[in-house]
Amino acid sequence: MLMVGLTGGIGSGKSAVAARLAELGAVVIDADQVAREVVTPGSAGLAEIVATFSERVLDAHGALDRAALGAIVFGDAAARRRLEAITHPRVRARTAELVAAAPPHAIVVNDVPLLVEVGAAPTYHLVVVVQAALATRLARLTRNRGMDRAEAERRIAAQADDARRRAAADVVLSNDGDLTELHAAVDALWCDRLVPYEENLRARRAVRPDPVVLAEPDPAWPQQYARLAARIRHALTPAEPRIDHVGSTAVPGLAAKDVIDIQVSVASLEEADGPLAERLADAGFPRLPGQWWDNPRPAGSGRWEKRLHGSADPGRPVHLHLRVAGSPGWRYALLTRDHLRADPDQRAAYLQLKRDLVSAAPDSATYGTLKHPWFDEEHLRAEEWAGRTGWQP
Repeated sequence: MLMVGLTGGIGSGKSAVAARLAELGAVVIDADQVAREVVTPGSAGLAEIVATFSERVLDAHGALDRAALGAIVFGDAAARRRLEAITHPRVRARTAELVAAAPPHAIVVNDVPLLVEVGAAPTYHLVVVVQAALATRLARLTRNRGMDRAEAERRIAAQADDARRRAAADVVLSNDGDLTELHAAVDALWCDRLVPYEENLRARRAVRPDPVVLAEPDPAWPQQYARLAARIRHALTPAEPRIDHVGSTAVPGLAAKDVIDIQVSVASLEEADGPLAERLADAGFPRLPGQWWDNPRPAGSGRWEKRLHGSADPGRPVHLHLRVAGSPGWRYALLTRDHLRADPDQRAAYLQLKRDLVSAAPDSATYGTLKHPWFDEEHLRAEEWAGRTGWQP
């Protein structure tokens, strides 16, 4: 099932987004609610908290006094880690139970306030971050929760900042307007991305962008790659394959099809055909049907076989190339990327070629074929550069 992580700073309106997603049909799991459940009176979680921090964390009725516990752990990193060691495993276990109880084909939304802080972003198929301006958040906290301004500022400062959350976000929902505007944004996310993503994931179907459209250089491409690579790395744990950003989106300043090319190094194509392929599909990167190879350079030296996966996410097309580490195709992908990064003249020449060909190429296959002569020459230039500079992959 599709697993979505939802987060946002205090006062951002994350709960309103979660409520709307529930209305649309999502199974919403509230991490705060689960955290309260695992420390109810009589629970093993509460007993361990009392054993660690003493009975002063209990109220008159024997329930957890959150304010008293907060006073102990807030600002004390060691105490907070002891508390997290007690609660986090229990929260994870209970969350897993709730996910297992969700109906087939569900879209499960995990509402996790500290998703970024605990490094959980790679465990989800998609991460949605709700953000709002600081002034808006302060106004909400003072108006709706009765906090004084100093307390509101303290709570905000204790969480990850907006830049750190955005770095983890596949989707950012801005919530400085009214509820109608927020609901419209959530509805569009549900219909245009989450529902088709779930359907693609279930069908093991990858998004295939076509015809060729060149996008202007996007400074966010490397950050998008980093999120995808972290997700892939998590899916393949405990294996630790080399993962590289390759292709045009890996070259700063180069216009490209808005597709992130990623190379995963494997020991053999048999490994790529094994359980690894299914784990990638479960993570949202299904294998593309058919046989795939790279055109050899120099021409006539035999096909460079590989395995190709795509992305089930309609909002982020991906080409995931599984190549044998040290093979000619593997080396060529890295060498071409690094040479174009290092040589502004060839980068400019390649950009001009792209612009000249895109209008004449109605589909990706034709577009790729028309570039072959240029890359035959680029291969020679790149090899000369590698020899001169001592480049190594």
